[in-house]
Amino acid sequence: MSEVEKKGKLAKIASYHMNSKTTQEKNETLQKIAEQLLIDKEYIIEENNKDIEAGSEKGLSESVLDRIFLNEKRIQDMSDAILLLVKLNDPVGEVLEDIQKENGLHILKKRVPLGVIGMIYEARPNVTVDAATLALKTGNAVLLRGSSSAKFSNIALVASIHKALEQTTLPVDAVQLIEDTNRETAKELFHLKEYLDVLIPRGGKALIDTVVSEATVPVLETGAGNCHIYIDESAKPEMATNIVINGKTHRPSVCNATESVLINEKWFAQHGVALLEALAAHDVEIIGDGTVCNAYSDAKLATEEDWATEYLALTVSVKIVSNVVEAVEHINKYGTNHSEAILTEDAIAAAQFLNGVDAAAVYHNASTRFTDGFEFGYGAEIGISTQKLHARGPMGLQAMTSSKYFVYGNGQVRG
Repeated sequence: MSEVEKKGKLAKIASYHMNSKTTQEKNETLQKIAEQLLIDKEYIIEENNKDIEAGSEKGLSESVLDRIFLNEKRIQDMSDAILLLVKLNDPVGEVLEDIQKENGLHILKKRVPLGVIGMIYEARPNVTVDAATLALKTGNAVLLRGSSSAKFSNIALVASIHKALEQTTLPVDAVQLIEDTNRETAKELFHLKEYLDVLIPRGGKALIDTVVSEATVPVLETGAGNCHIYIDESAKPEMATNIVINGKTHRPSVCNATESVLINEKWFAQHGVALLEALAAHDVEIIGDGTVCNAYSDAKLATEEDWATEYLALTVSVKIVSNVVEAVEHINKYGTNHSEAILTEDAIAAAQFLNGVDAAAVYHNASTRFTDGFEFGYGAEIGISTQKLHARGPMGLQAMTSSKYFVYGNGQVRG
């Protein structure tokens, strides 16, 4: 039996034990994990340094290294996020429907754990902690498979989680990490239907497309983030500049960062160059269409590929459009159904945009950077779903559950 099969089987067995755990038991475990991460922070940082050094030697980009990097503050943030998770309501056992039949049958539809959740993800060791704690809070087991770029960090984090689990009533096997990061283990995970109830990919477009096309395990698709901001004719210049700067520069390496700005031609004629200069002052590279390049000499001419690119860096594509209809058409063609924003004082244009754009989250006069489980009040998130079945948008606790019908009778038979 391979490592993947063995750990999948252990997780499946653990998931059956998780079904009987109370909210109190789960919360006490989460508190232990939050404490243990802080106890082990020096070791975790030492192991993370190995990943950063190896990544630097391999020539990984600054944005990727930033996603891998851990320090005391980021570990403290992980711990704080777990404590927030403790305070959130446990969705397991929630009654979704209550049906009383004339024949006396009492039918309750309740939330229940999904079972075993498989996570395959790139970089970001914080996903290891987010996925494990969200799974435990909702009574699930989790089988983790990170990337080679964060291998030492992930091993250290799971070791810390296991130390905490050993001090609780929850099974240690409920959190499993596949340490072998070769492609073969990933492919094996794609087909582990005997043990996995769902597989969630979290990373770049190439990873997600591969999982969606090759996996036989049901997939909860978390999409790449080619996010847009459309600046309409009536947008307030100062507000627009602040939002675009935030969307692009606050943390460019994450999926809800703004990658493309569409600008109404009339607004651009008055305020466009000032906006581009403000972006450049924040070291943002401008990739623009012909109008942008003619107005701003430091811009580079965009190709067709640029409109569909998730840069994850201090680079932004800028296109001039004539109206909201053209903006919506462009986004629906090149977007990734993640997060899209319109900046406007025109309520009709705002409604047209919000209703017309096909995305998990749409914004009016706000940055795309808010598409996040923590910001939405979910605590940690398992990912941001860009599909339309089961869950869409930031996936918190409820997205980690399914439902089951509990039918109570007193001798009924069907005639």
